Amino acid sequence: MREAIITTGRKFNKNSLELALEYSSKLNIPFVERQNVAIEKILEIQKAKLALVAKKNSLRIVSSDSEIFFHPSLAHLRIKNLKNGQGDRMIEAMNLKRGMKVLDCTLGLGADSIVESFIVGEEGEVTALEVNPYLAAVVSYGFQNFSEDNSQVIQSMRKIQVVNTNYLEFLKKTEYHSYDVVYFDPMFRHPLERSSSLNPLREVADHSAVTIEAIQEACRVAKYRVVLKENAKSLEFERLGFEKIFGGRYSPVHYGVIINNE
Repeated sequence: MREAIITTGRKFNKNSLELALEYSSKLNIPFVERQNVAIEKILEIQKAKLALVAKKNSLRIVSSDSEIFFHPSLAHLRIKNLKNGQGDRMIEAMNLKRGMKVLDCTLGLGADSIVESFIVGEEGEVTALEVNPYLAAVVSYGFQNFSEDNSQVIQSMRKIQVVNTNYLEFLKKTEYHSYDVVYFDPMFRHPLERSSSLNPLREVADHSAVTIEAIQEACRVAKYRVVLKENAKSLEFERLGFEKIFGGRYSPVHYGVIINNE
């Protein structure tokens, strides 16, 4: 079965058609004319698992039973809370400050990367890795083209560098202490099923466990901290050597921290 095709929305214009053709070339996947046919039918005819759909100012991943698109909603709320003086568990675990360089090994839908970019500011850098080429395309396009938010959120997402790669391969090629913080937010070994917003992501996300080798490489690359987000009840922290844990007593999510040079 073919992995993916790309098409347009039912109603499309010159821009969305050009966008579809551009990403057909970039991702080396066939362009299929929509011709007012339902996506489910196109997938059946093309024998494809999923379709990228080019619409006005957006790319979407559509399968027979789910749809993934970029929106900074969670990042917007977290940045608003930070501006109002409220805390953010991830930022606290990372001990992130203005001007720092962050390597986010698991881009996903991009909310964490946007919040990281907001904190490090114009002087800092966020590099976000995503192994799935279609998800990387959807989110990176969103970072550069989404405009329906306040200027601080937009500025934060515009400066994020997205790289479509396997994080272990990237870490191995990265020099000692190249980043201040290295961050992992893998698909949880024991998912929080109540997190319905993440359910569509599970279809395209990398489900492989973080390896001890990856953490060792991250410790070499990170100047200050390596941080892992996981289910609060997860045994991954112990398996991977995270002894310091951040998180609220009743929070379903905790952050494991390895401190290098603080």
